[in-house]
Amino acid sequence: MTVVESDPPDRPDEGGAGAGMAMDAVALARLTEVLLSAVEGERKSDAPARLCQACVDLLDITGASISLSGDADTRATWWSSDTVAARLAEAQYSLGDGPCRSALNAVAPVLAADLAGGQDARRWPVFAQQAVELGVRAVFSLPLGSSAVAIGTLDLYRRTPGGLSEWDQSFAFPAADAITIALLTLQASSSTAGEDSAWLDAAETDHDEVHQATGMIMIFLDLDAPHALARLRAHAFTRSQSVTEAARDVIAGRISFHD
Repeated sequence: MTVVESDPPDRPDEGGAGAGMAMDAVALARLTEVLLSAVEGERKSDAPARLCQACVDLLDITGASISLSGDADTRATWWSSDTVAARLAEAQYSLGDGPCRSALNAVAPVLAADLAGGQDARRWPVFAQQAVELGVRAVFSLPLGSSAVAIGTLDLYRRTPGGLSEWDQSFAFPAADAITIALLTLQASSSTAGEDSAWLDAAETDHDEVHQATGMIMIFLDLDAPHALARLRAHAFTRSQSVTEAARDVIAGRISFHD
């Protein structure tokens, strides 16, 4: 995974509103520069990972991931800054629940400041427990797309509880908009040039097994796709597996489904 080496900007101090605004302008310019360099670099297929790392470098968070969604119930892929971010994305995909799902459904940001207690823990009890077991206390999911349709989410996590500061929110939301534009630009440039969209195809490969297993369950049990995926998720949950691990078992014939 490509990592952007970048020192995070200093946070505004008590020097007054003018100093804070000046620092905001400098940091926003730096964020824009990093995002543009990720998209315009020689290896555009590295852009998603670079964009994630830019968010980690410039915001008060521990890690980040970008997830794309094929429809309301399937998440095609993700890119992540670290293994914990990847496991958080996998957990939400497996459960069909969590801040990212809520952000997709509402097409609005979902900011969970403390998954160890309070309303956040009650809202997604299973996901919250798994996140805390991974050492994660806060998750912030921002939809990617338009005001009407979300094509995915930018998911940020932190090992300590607490909401995003106003300073960080002033960059997280523009970052989500920039990532949306970057992903659409990558797709459009690949299509216009007649090139293979390797950056997207490689990522979608991660979930080919889930799609294949879902199709097999549809045939076995005469179900539609949403119900077949729900059965796969239920099986994964009862065995403490990810949905990808359960899919591999189905494909290999290690498990069978019966009504």
